[in-house]
Amino acid sequence: MSSSPARAVSTDLIADRRTEFAALLRGELDQPFLTSAWQHPVGDEYDPERFAAATIGFNRRWDWDWVKINPRAVYYAEAWGSVFDPHDYHGVVPRLVSPAIGTFADLDTITPLDVATNPVLAEHLASARLIRQEFGDRAVLQTLFSPLSVLLQLAGLPVYRGVPVPGATTPFTADDLLRAKPDGVRVALAAIAQTFADYVRALLAPIEDGGAGLDGIFYAVTGTASAGYFDEATFAEFSRPFDLQVLGAAAGAPVVLHSCGPNANPEWFTSYPISALHWDQFLPGNPALNAQLGVTAVGGVNNTLFAEGADHAQVSAQLAATLAAAPSAPFLLAPSCTIPTPADPESLRLLRDAG
Repeated sequence: MSSSPARAVSTDLIADRRTEFAALLRGELDQPFLTSAWQHPVGDEYDPERFAAATIGFNRRWDWDWVKINPRAVYYAEAWGSVFDPHDYHGVVPRLVSPAIGTFADLDTITPLDVATNPVLAEHLASARLIRQEFGDRAVLQTLFSPLSVLLQLAGLPVYRGVPVPGATTPFTADDLLRAKPDGVRVALAAIAQTFADYVRALLAPIEDGGAGLDGIFYAVTGTASAGYFDEATFAEFSRPFDLQVLGAAAGAPVVLHSCGPNANPEWFTSYPISALHWDQFLPGNPALNAQLGVTAVGGVNNTLFAEGADHAQVSAQLAATLAAAPSAPFLLAPSCTIPTPADPESLRLLRDAG
């Protein structure tokens, strides 16, 4: 959680936006916000060099203040053997061909992975290094899903309640899984958390030491904290301990935590070791961006408003509302989640030029 605001650091003394980002998260920046956005480069997600080039191009075009690497949404599940069709996307998600967990007994197959030799994780370390080398002047964060989110993916279950997984034929629900095999679920979650802790350390390690040299991580609990999925007690049992294991590996590096959708319960995470907290202040059941949660806020415009043919007046209205009710401390201005691919250029210009 962020410490109390310290003295303001003049931007005249800051050499680059990478330093500004760290200063903002410490409450030491004398400008109100830094801006970014991210999308899935569909068609370029299954090759590390093409993915890195697409990410670099998007961030260079819009000159964002900080970079969130936004890999394919299923790479975490692929690391444990789930198979998706890279030629059959439904929106920004490829169709599931076969899940790693097809029966409750398959929980036993989810064991810790070697980050250096697992092909999927090694691929994403490679692309992260390329992006890091291009953006020495600004903060770069890699995206991770929480272990609970990944376990759901591995079973072909939705990470957002009620949003079907393309291609999935899973015969049980998330509640069925937790009730039938709670001990097996915990063992699998621990294996995912151990792997991700190692992965975080590799992401943050200097390139010369074999790491990716990144500044921090963007940690998404997806929709698992939204009302209607897991209640607070269940979430505390099956997500929190494993979240803390992964986040502990960040060792004080910047961590932006994202809770998605309506009724996202961002207050559940104020005691987590995070630097910033991201939710959609415009969706039902969510607090305003200037809610006193004791951590740097991230928000700005609902991500769906960046689709092609967007209502620019609505984008402008949400930006104006965000800036009018902005937190008293510096914050991160960004869409509420991944923007569509392709996105509306004028909406992106409005975001980039806000304020």
